[in-house]
Amino acid sequence: MAKPQEKVSFGQRLKQIGMVFQFTAKHDKWFAPLLAAALVVPIALAVLAILLGWGVFTVILFFLLAPLAGLVVLSIRSNSAMMTAAEGQPGAAASILEQMRGDWRVRPAASSTTSFDMVHIVIGRPGVILVGEGDPSKVRHLLSSEKKRLSKVIGNAPLHDYVIGTGENELSIRKLRMTLLRLPRDISGAEVNALDKRLAALFARPQMPKGAIPKNMRPSKGQFRQSRGR
Repeated sequence: MAKPQEKVSFGQRLKQIGMVFQFTAKHDKWFAPLLAAALVVPIALAVLAILLGWGVFTVILFFLLAPLAGLVVLSIRSNSAMMTAAEGQPGAAASILEQMRGDWRVRPAASSTTSFDMVHIVIGRPGVILVGEGDPSKVRHLLSSEKKRLSKVIGNAPLHDYVIGTGENELSIRKLRMTLLRLPRDISGAEVNALDKRLAALFARPQMPKGAIPKNMRPSKGQFRQSRGR
């Protein structure tokens, strides 16, 4: 049973905003000028309204617009700063996928290598989506293997695949979320549940290790003779 979310106090919320503010100011050189403009322009308009006698309501409205505009700038620029910091970091795409709102079933690093090349599997209304990040050549090999494995269980469900990167035919991590949200909804919620169960069964199957079987795992000659005599 899922635990109810703990309520965040006003002090904790201010602390979170302060941390986001510091992070954004550190990674985005345009944040401070834009934030200053967002605060100064409404206040300047409020002062002008006082001088021109536009009324108390108009003055209050301009003053209230200042913090609102500041929060909008903080939200937009902090998201951009986080994307910049995430670029090139192992597992960054998985983190974005797991934070997406809606009915998205994410299996991070469904297949991977020791050098942090990985393929994440996402199931949603658009179908099955493979997202690879790491070295493009290794990731494409992983994608090919994963497509073959999934083709046995997904049936006619749409299959999409993306390689995260900045090169040709690669998807920028900044565009990952919006790209998935813009995909057509080709399957129903019931079909999403059915696909999720099939993939859960697929990943639950033990896989034989590749390569030669170690000597300590090979059956003895006596066991082999007994099996032949049965």
